[in-house]
Amino acid sequence: MIGHMRAFLFLLCGLIALAQDAATKAPTDIKPGSITYEDIDYPYPVHYLPLTMYGQDVRLAYMDVPAAGQPNGRTVMLFHGMNFGGFYFGAIIDTLRKEGFRVVVPDQIGFGRSSKPIIPYNFHDMALNSRKLLTSLGITKVSIIGHSMGGMLATRFAASFPDITERAVIYNPIGLHDPRYERPWVSADDSYKRMMAQTNDQRWQGFYANIRRYFPPGAWKPEYEKYVRILYAPTLSADWPRWAMVRAIYQQITYLDPVDYDWPKIKVKTLVIGGEQDTPDFAERARHIAQTIPGAELVLLPGLGHVPHLQAPEMFFPPLLKFLKGEGPASTAR
Repeated sequence: MIGHMRAFLFLLCGLIALAQDAATKAPTDIKPGSITYEDIDYPYPVHYLPLTMYGQDVRLAYMDVPAAGQPNGRTVMLFHGMNFGGFYFGAIIDTLRKEGFRVVVPDQIGFGRSSKPIIPYNFHDMALNSRKLLTSLGITKVSIIGHSMGGMLATRFAASFPDITERAVIYNPIGLHDPRYERPWVSADDSYKRMMAQTNDQRWQGFYANIRRYFPPGAWKPEYEKYVRILYAPTLSADWPRWAMVRAIYQQITYLDPVDYDWPKIKVKTLVIGGEQDTPDFAERARHIAQTIPGAELVLLPGLGHVPHLQAPEMFFPPLLKFLKGEGPASTAR
């Protein structure tokens, strides 16, 4: 009952925020953007790995960033969230490379600068593509950090490829439970039609509300609006119908491909970390995940929301580095 009440209050707050944002008009200074993000600045050079998926030739975009100074001989791979590509990981990349890590950051197919094919999206393909990328780079051991949707991918990767996974960090994951018996199925076609029927203002308001909910009350900063703009700009392009269908398909992934059943299969050292104020049930569910993964550590960051590395890097990086470097428990779980 308490969990349902908290979920209701969270939904109510979201609706109130959306109502407040509903008065916001889409900015008129945003130009049509590329659905493959060529116009978005990435913190490091982007390379491409050619792949074939479901009979289609595609390209997996990625950054491969060497250590700064003396390499420690270890590699970290970063998995982005559903509303992002590798571009928002700049601070994490810089922090890790200063500690001697090589950092590899793929944009999963369908996201960022990678190809946008209309295919069935699932975490098995994402994990396999990520392993293919590592193989192409000659990397045989890797620690992985997955944020948001990437936390689900990190779960699948670690459970599927324990032979090459040194450590896993599940960072503010979504997919905290299997949703299939809690909400009705919505087809990709219905989602697509709904997106295409929206006005520019409605799309802007939806993206704005989506990004704003990542931050607790009072934590929003004007510079975060750039992430809303990144999402909105491609909707003004001639390629928006393709990207709308791709989004309609991959937004089903938490429903079609839950990872609850992967957690107990993870045998590598794992850190579950996140902002305690992400969602009303996040702390409870994060504890459950950490208890389900054998030997996992848990770090909950007080006062932080869905993207601690943007909101408060000074709180996020110390426990992350301590875990990756194997210097004992990252922190006492709250």
